[in-house]
Amino acid sequence: MSKIKQAESPAYSGNLTVNVTSSTGLIPVSNATITISLTGAPDSVLETLTTDSSGQTQTVSLPAPNISYSSNPDSTQQPYSEYDITVTAPGYEPVSVSGTEILPEVNAIQPITMTPIEEEGSESADENVVIPDHTLYGDYPPKIPEAEIKPTDESGEIVLSRVVIPEYVIVHDGPPQDSGAPNYYVRYTDYIKNVVSSEIYATWPENTIYANTLAIMSFTLNRVYTEWYRNQGYNFTITSSTAYDQKWIYGRNIYENVSRIVDTIFANYLSRPGVKQPIFTSYCDGSRTTCSGLSQWGSKYLGDQGYTPIEIIRYYYGNDMYINSSQYISGVPSSWPGYDLNIGASGQKVLQLQQQLNRISQNYPAIPKIDEDGIYGSGTAEAVRVFQRVFGLPATGIVDYPTWYKISEIYVGVSRIAEPG
Repeated sequence: MSKIKQAESPAYSGNLTVNVTSSTGLIPVSNATITISLTGAPDSVLETLTTDSSGQTQTVSLPAPNISYSSNPDSTQQPYSEYDITVTAPGYEPVSVSGTEILPEVNAIQPITMTPIEEEGSESADENVVIPDHTLYGDYPPKIPEAEIKPTDESGEIVLSRVVIPEYVIVHDGPPQDSGAPNYYVRYTDYIKNVVSSEIYATWPENTIYANTLAIMSFTLNRVYTEWYRNQGYNFTITSSTAYDQKWIYGRNIYENVSRIVDTIFANYLSRPGVKQPIFTSYCDGSRTTCSGLSQWGSKYLGDQGYTPIEIIRYYYGNDMYINSSQYISGVPSSWPGYDLNIGASGQKVLQLQQQLNRISQNYPAIPKIDEDGIYGSGTAEAVRVFQRVFGLPATGIVDYPTWYKISEIYVGVSRIAEPG
């Protein structure tokens, strides 16, 4: 029985949006039919929704448990409600997701990828995604301790010459030694959003989410920079095992506030003076398990007390830890110009922006076509505003750092000029 039925008064709710795309590329699936029911009660359909031209549903409000459950490590109540989602669309194999996690007072986003039916009349190959317990609620093995700075001077060791933000990471969905576990190509920012949503609660203070995101990104980039697993003969970047790495869950939902933070700081990582590699930032829940790194629950309390992200980081890792940023971002056609683009701007960067938006609008027709004249006028601002709404950014009509790189990411996705490999 779903724990939501045991929710105490006053009633709480969380929001859900479903985003549906094709597995053959970044193509939104419009007119898909989505049904939402309580996990464990498939006949109790609560909502039936249809996707728009951007492959998105309207946002719906769903019952969720008391917010105190996700604010206290001693609570034994499940702090999120679980829902099952089924998706059907003409020409696509059906998809079902069991266990979408709805937290109170935050917006959940459930991504769905649908596979086109190969031949008419062929047998259906439904995809069934099951989302396991959140790491702070379920039972997962604790992290095996590792040094925060990896040796890089051994003969034959592969180490990158500079910190590069990868376009993709390859996630091994199991412990490193499990040769039967599948590998997944995952866009770096999507990977980080998934891990943050799996490791902490989106109901926590924003500064706490920011600090945990920095630790998760630095942890990941240390694995990338040192080629940790490739140096051991494996063909992946990182695992989904909490004993070795951090929790990534195939097909899980993320949260709007987590997505916004990651899009804003995705090129950041943590550094110490004189150390080139991103610091391997160990962390643990701080309640059931303790470690020498960041305490997730402890960081929640510090956020409640008004600590800034860097103050939270330094509380756990020391005062010589600082936030660094990489200028090297893989898979983008052109780097951030260094300033916001707004009405009145002109030049090559504006022209490039207009060309990318027009290409994106071929897949996402809600975004209006604009003149490619290199002048940032009201039409360009409106196209940017619609793009921001579709892709979960603040709809300002101004191309700031996260908007520039989100446009680049989606442009690459729709034009397929960069392939994983």
